[in-house]
Amino acid sequence: MKSFLGESPLTDYHVALGQFLNYRLALEISQPDRILYLAIPVRTYESFFQREFAQLSVERYQIKRLIYDPINEVITQWIK
Repeated sequence: MKSFLGESPLTDYHVALGQFLNYRLALEISQPDRILYLAIPVRTYESFFQREFAQLSVERYQIKRLIYDPINEVITQWIK
């Protein structure tokens, strides 16, 4: 789960993407049936992840996303 609280959403995304891809690779080796999702706060999803670059990136790397509301502590959307 990533908070995306840094000054640059793009930098936060680069870090999150790198971690996600490494975790996914590790899971492919140790637990191949497990599915990994990138957890994204709803405000970040509504702003940064609506940009063309982010959309192309999650499509290219086949990033499954879980959108959550950190205030109400609920999942608002699962994107496969």
